Formats: sequence, structure tokens, C-alpha cells
Amino acid sequence: MDSESTAGQQLDDVAAAVACNSAIAAKREIGLVSEALGSSGFVEGPGDDGAAIAIGHTLGIVCGEALWPPFVSADPRGAGIAAILANVNDVAAMGALPLAIVDTITADEDTAREILSGLAYASSLYRVPIVGGHLTLTDGPPSLSAFALGQTDNLLSTTNVVAGQDLVVAACIEGSMHPEFPFFASFTERGDSLGDDVRLLAQIAKDGIAVAAKDISMAGLIGSLAMLLEWGSFGAELNLDVLPRPDGVALADWCTCFPCFGFILCCEPSRTDECVEVFTRTGLAAAKVGSINDSGSIEILADGERREVLNLREETVTGLIRTPSDIAAIPVKNV
Repeated sequence: MDSESTAGQQLDDVAAAVACNSAIAAKREIGLVSEALGSSGFVEGPGDDGAAIAIGHTLGIVCGEALWPPFVSADPRGAGIAAILANVNDVAAMGALPLAIVDTITADEDTAREILSGLAYASSLYRVPIVGGHLTLTDGPPSLSAFALGQTDNLLSTTNVVAGQDLVVAACIEGSMHPEFPFFASFTERGDSLGDDVRLLAQIAKDGIAVAAKDISMAGLIGSLAMLLEWGSFGAELNLDVLPRPDGVALADWCTCFPCFGFILCCEPSRTDECVEVFTRTGLAAAKVGSINDSGSIEILADGERREVLNLREETVTGLIRTPSDIAAIPVKNV
């Protein structure tokens, strides 16, 4: 098979994986929030990875995660780790430093102990204290949620996205896929460095190197990119030939998984190389993988071929309703 045919098959595989990604489908249920609460602002929430709330002369970032119940049942310790990880990554994606975690657990005693073990491990790993929460021991199905507080003076927000910016993907590509869930873990391989890694985004925000970011979460690379762009119905070209990725993991799997450390950042072209270097000099993988345009279409490219995987003018990911002030602030009015 020639390289062009191979590239075409890989693109088809990625497009098919995105089309049937249940995590992206689940994100569309977020639109229920707008139905119940009315229109929302992306900065103050709900909308961005975390809500930015003015506290004196600084911004507090608040966010929360409910862990997928089958994951909590199958791997309660792993769910405890993921609860911290997801919140810390959300805080980092806003350009903030993580300050504290609270959690809520409903489970039988053995399962609760496993969850708490995972929470304690990740709290130590990321150097973020668990300052409170709630525990109910019950024989019913287990559940776990966690919530984070962060702080920043320099906000990274999807509302800063404009056409013409470069896209950078930074990730830890050392690790392995979870045997049952689309999660790429790097805890053993990266270890205590993960606590420093997530704090790189706050420094990037402070130095003005990037203007927006999104952590790559359960929706995977493509779904997370769509969430980054949907606020203004922007489009993007994503070059999979230069995408940082681990050895031994199929491209379609990598594009639809939740990596332990993975972020998409938006930079002015004059700062892109600087952004990439922030990550690569610490041993992480990073590269410019594309650029933002005003087409509304997300296209993936490989070896000269391309495929459209999502069109944000036809269908959003979250379905959140924007406020009139949000819409007026969109630099390219294509909504």
C-alpha cells in the first residue's frame, strides 16, 4: 500500500472514531444546562474549562468533575486519581494555579477506601491539598465527584480565540493505555514531574505566550478542539503528520483518548515557537499542529490528504447558549 493510501486510511479511521465517540455525544447533553438555567457567559460559566470569578484583585477559577459511574465501579482507585487529574487539568487550562480540592463520595466501605487511596495519591503527586468534602457509606452503586479552586491574574479562555492563531498540542507521550477505558496514563513514567507540568500553563499565561487553552479530556483531541472553537464557530486545520503521539498507539485511538497530560493551546504566530519550547525543554512533547480559521470546519490532514471531521456551523458539541454580550464579542461574526 502506498503512503497516500495509508494516510487516507488513517484519516478515515480517525474520522470514524470521532463520529462514534460516545464521549463527544455525551458532551452534547450539556445543552440541558442552558435549557434549565438560560443563556450563560463562557468566562463566568458555564462554558470554559472553569468559571472565572473575581475575588478582590485576582480571579478565582472554580470547576468540578463527576466521574463516569462504570469507571468508578471498575477501578475505584483509578477514578480517585482521575478526579484530581481532571480538575487540576481544567484549572491549568484556564492559566491558573491549583489551590485546593473537595470531593464527594458515595460507596460501600471497601470501594470508598480505594477511591480515597487514589485521591490521596494524586493529591500528593500534583501537590494540591484535599481540604474537605462529603462521604456517605452505602451498599448502592458508587459515585465520585470532585471540585477544584484555582487562582490566576492572567486568564486563558476560549473567548480569546481568533482566526489566524496557531494551534499547539503539548502532551506526555510516555505511558500506556488503560486496558478497559480510553485513558492514557503517565503517572509511573512522568511521576512527580506532573505537578510541575500542569503549572507550566500558568507561567505561559503570565508571560503572554498563549491566549487560550483546552485540556484534552474524555472527548479526545478532536472533541476537545471542537469545544475550544465552538464559542465562535471557528474552524481549524489539524496536521496529524506532526501531532505528538506515543509509539504503539493507533492514531485513531490517540485522537479519541484522554491523556494524563495533554493540552491544546492557541498562540499568536510570533509566540508559537516559544510556546513549544516551554514544554519540550522539560521533556514533554509539543508541536505546532495547525491553525485556526473562520470556516467552522475542523479538518484533519495527513500526507497531503484531508477529511472534515466536524462542522461547528452545523452542530455544536456542548449546545450551550451564549449571551448577547458573548456573541457581540466574537471577533469573526459567523455564528
